Amino acid sequence: MGIAELVAGALGRATASPLFAVGAAFIDLTPVWLKDYAIRTFGSSDKLVLLLGLGAGIAVAALALGLLARRWLRWGLAGLAAFGAVGVVAALTRPTAQILDVVPTLVGVGSGMVALAVLHRLPQQASTDRRRLLLGGAGAVAVAAGSAVGGRFLLGRQDVSAARKAIRLPAPADRALTVPPGAQVRVPGMPSFTTPNAAFYRVDTALTLPQVDPRDWTLRIHGMVKNPIELSFDELLDRALTERDITISCVSNEVGGTLAGNARWLGAPLAALLREAGVASGADQILSRSSDGMTLSTPLDVVLDGRDALLAVAMNGEALPVEHGFPARLVVPGLYGYVSATKWVVDLKVTRFATDPAYWTERGYAERAPIKTFSRIDVPKPFARVKAGRVAVAGTAWAQHRGVDAVEWQVDDGPWRTARLAPVPGLDTWRQWVAEWNATPGTHTLRVRATDGTGTTQPEERARPLPDGATGWHSVVITIT
Repeated sequence: MGIAELVAGALGRATASPLFAVGAAFIDLTPVWLKDYAIRTFGSSDKLVLLLGLGAGIAVAALALGLLARRWLRWGLAGLAAFGAVGVVAALTRPTAQILDVVPTLVGVGSGMVALAVLHRLPQQASTDRRRLLLGGAGAVAVAAGSAVGGRFLLGRQDVSAARKAIRLPAPADRALTVPPGAQVRVPGMPSFTTPNAAFYRVDTALTLPQVDPRDWTLRIHGMVKNPIELSFDELLDRALTERDITISCVSNEVGGTLAGNARWLGAPLAALLREAGVASGADQILSRSSDGMTLSTPLDVVLDGRDALLAVAMNGEALPVEHGFPARLVVPGLYGYVSATKWVVDLKVTRFATDPAYWTERGYAERAPIKTFSRIDVPKPFARVKAGRVAVAGTAWAQHRGVDAVEWQVDDGPWRTARLAPVPGLDTWRQWVAEWNATPGTHTLRVRATDGTGTTQPEERARPLPDGATGWHSVVITIT
C-alpha cells in the first residue's frame, strides 16, 4: 500500500491510490440507507470513518494472509493477487479513469509479493541470528511508511491553495441586499445567520478533494443548445457577477438536522449563460459534471424561472474553499443540493431526464427535489436542564424561494403559539425565530412547525430523506428545574 501510494503521487493521480479507488467504489456500491446512516451518524466525518474502516479491514486481511503464508506461501501470494484485482477493477471503474491508474496497484501488489517472499525466507535463514529477522521486519515497515509519506508529499504538489489565495474577485455588478440587523436572534446557542465557511456542512462523495487549478479550468456548455460555449475562469470573472444570500441544504438532512447553511455567494447568473447557448426545444434537464466525474441533474425550467441560480466563484467574500467546490460550483436556490449544488463543476449538458440519468437519480432519489418547508428548535438543546421562569425558545426555519411566513411552537400537547420571526433579506435564506416561555418545573416536550409563503404548513408525519427529503415536526424534550 505504501509503494502504491508513492507511485500514485509520482503520477499525480490521487484517485489512482488503491485505498481511495476502492473507497470510492465502495461508496458507489453502498445502499442508500447505509449512506444516509453514515451521514446522519458521522456528518462531515463520514469519509474519514470509511477510510479508517478500510484501513482496519486491510490490516486484518494482511494479518490473515501473513499467517496463511507461513505454511503456504503460494496462498499468501494468491491473496495479494486478489487484492490487486480488486484495486485494478476499482481504479478502472472511476468516472475519470485512465489506463495509468492501474499502475500504482500493480506496482504495489508486485512489491508486496516480493516483500512477502523475502520475509517468508528470513525465519529459516535467521535461525541463528534473530536480529536479522527483526531488521527485515523493521525494514519493511520503514519502506511502507516512508513510501506512503512520500506519496502524500508528491500529491501535495497539486494543492491549489496558493492559486486560490491569488484570486482577485471582481466587485459584483448586482449586489446583495443588506442583511437586516435583526436577522440574527440574540439568544445564546443560536447558529449564525451567515454560516462561516469553516463551519459550513459538507456532504459529497469525494474521498480526496479535487485540486482544480483555475488556470486550467474550463466550463463546457453543450448538448441540446444552438451555440455551445466554452468558458475559461478569467472569462467567467470578467462577466457581470451577481451577489446573493442563499441557504442550501442536503436531502439527507433529517428532521432537526444541521445539514444546511446560509452563505453570501458571488457568481454568474446561470440562466444568462444558458440563453447565450440557446436552449433547444424539448430539453428539460441540465446534467452537470464535476472534475471527478460526479453527475447531478437540475430541472431546466427551475433555472430559467427567474430565481438567482448561480455559477458561483465565491462564498462569504472569498474564493470558494476547495472543499466547497473551488474554482466554481452551482448554487440553485430552492432545490436540495443533490440536484442543484455541483462542486468543482466543469461541464453542463443540456439534455433530457429520460436520456441522461444522474448519479443520485440512478440510486432512487427524485428527479425534481424542491426543498420542503422545514423548521427546528435550536434552543433549548435536547435533554437540556433549564431553570424555571422566563425561557427563550428559538430556532431556524427555511423554505427557500417560497419564504417562511409563520412559525408556531407548542409545549406538550397545548395550543400552538406564534413565534416572532426575525427579518431576512429575501426569500432564499433561512429565517430565525424566537419566543418567550414562562416555564414551569417538570419534563416538557417542545414542538415546532413552519408555514411557507404559499400558505403550506409543514406536515406532522415523519418521512425519511429518500426519495425527496425528510418531513415532520421537530421536537425536543427538556427538564425544567
